[in-house]
Amino acid sequence: MDDDMILDLYRARAESAINETAKKYGNYCFAIANNILQNNEDAEECVNDTYLKAWDSIPPQRPCIFSSFLGKITRNLSLNKYKERKTKKRGGGEIALLFSELEDCIPSNSNVESEYESTQVIEIINSCLMSTDGESRIIFVRRYWYADTVKTIAARFRMSESKVKSMLFRTRKTLKTFLEKEGVIL
Repeated sequence: MDDDMILDLYRARAESAINETAKKYGNYCFAIANNILQNNEDAEECVNDTYLKAWDSIPPQRPCIFSSFLGKITRNLSLNKYKERKTKKRGGGEIALLFSELEDCIPSNSNVESEYESTQVIEIINSCLMSTDGESRIIFVRRYWYADTVKTIAARFRMSESKVKSMLFRTRKTLKTFLEKEGVIL
């Protein structure tokens, strides 16, 4: 079933919308959640919560790119669950590593005080990433959006882990320079 048909089911408030969403995007959402949480049960819970959020959001929203809409919900729910879990046990892990890798080139929340400024920073980051070569951009997004491990990315792109790390380092450095030129306080 295509996305428009699924979205029409949501608008009609047909419960089959969730089943169709699960059939088409369940594995996609689970992969995002599991990459972040590294726990099948928590990932499944986030995926189910994603379906509930989609149900509550559609209508009135009608997302242009349904997969991105679901991915964003799943990612945000997973990051929230990760933060909740981390505060409970103060553990480390892959997500903590992701945040530490990006801390030098992404502004802190205390410097971005309004939604407008946040939107501007997002536009600047997108502009920077669009100026990089396609492979570097995809690897950056796989690492920092989908939370893929360096090992997974290396296998996916058939390159060494050290090459992936090097590409990520160069892209972060480029991003940091780009943000500084645009006047974003890091």
